[in-house]
Amino acid sequence: MSISWLDQFVAQSRSCCIMDPSKSASAPPMEYRGEKSSMGQMPPPAYQDTTYPGHPQPGYNPLQPQGYGPPPPYGGEGYGPHRYIMGQQHPGQPTIVQPTVYVARGPLVNPVNDYLCYSIFTVFCCMPLGIAALIFSISTREANHAGDQMQAERSSKTARTLNHVALGIGLGFFILSIVFAGVLASDF
Repeated sequence: MSISWLDQFVAQSRSCCIMDPSKSASAPPMEYRGEKSSMGQMPPPAYQDTTYPGHPQPGYNPLQPQGYGPPPPYGGEGYGPHRYIMGQQHPGQPTIVQPTVYVARGPLVNPVNDYLCYSIFTVFCCMPLGIAALIFSISTREANHAGDQMQAERSSKTARTLNHVALGIGLGFFILSIVFAGVLASDF
């Protein structure tokens, strides 16, 4: 029985697919020791704890605590360095704790007019301006409840202006449509 070229190809490909860690493309070479190569450079010198072997570093006093030391005396006999530890109360001084005050505004006593009904009506006259007026009316109502007088007045004024303009545009279109209908009816 003869082996066809396809059977030979399948046999070769199966033997190539068996994983051999020494032949893997991503495996490190056998001489790899777990350290990065020096890439032709000398390794840096080893770290030394002291500059002078056997002696402590200059400026280091093991008896002095780390951080800022006490300030130097200012020349007076009775005046010397005072140590203050954070959170320690000074002798002879009482500790006064101020209470935390939260300021919360309540609803306005005299709320600003929000023109909400007027805004709902003008939505049917001129929808884009009516919706904008409705948004400012709701903003006025929220400012009234939050106790923000200035924001309530600003939103109220804007809502009133938008409502007037929307009503004017709506009435103008209504009058023009009646005139146009009258002209069309008179031609027939």
